[in-house]
Amino acid sequence: MIPSVGRIVHFKITKGCAEQINKRRQDAKASEIAATNSGAIVHTGNVASEGDVFPLLITRLWTDEPVERSAVNGQVFLDGNDSLWVTSAHQGDGVGQWSDPRS
Repeated sequence: MIPSVGRIVHFKITKGCAEQINKRRQDAKASEIAATNSGAIVHTGNVASEGDVFPLLITRLWTDEPVERSAVNGQVFLDGNDSLWVTSAHQGDGVGQWSDPRS
C-alpha cells in the first residue's frame, strides 16, 4: 500500500510504547487532578501491551515520492481517551510498524 496523509492504517505498538502509555495513565490516575471534579482531562484507558494493534492516522510522509515502505508520522488512537504520536514508522508486520488494514 502506498501511504498518504489522512489515511488510517493499523499500528502495532512496541514494548516501549506500551510502557509509555501505561505510565501516563498510572500517573494520571494517581494525580490530585484525577481525584477532583475540576473537568480536567487525564489519560485513562485499558492497559496497553506490546503487539496490540490500534488505528494510526497518518499525518506526515517522509518522502516526496509515493512509494511503499515510506516512513510516516501519525496519531495512534488508543483504547481510552488519549492518543500516541509516533514518528518515522515503516510499513511491515512487526512491532513499531504500520500495515494496511485491508490485508
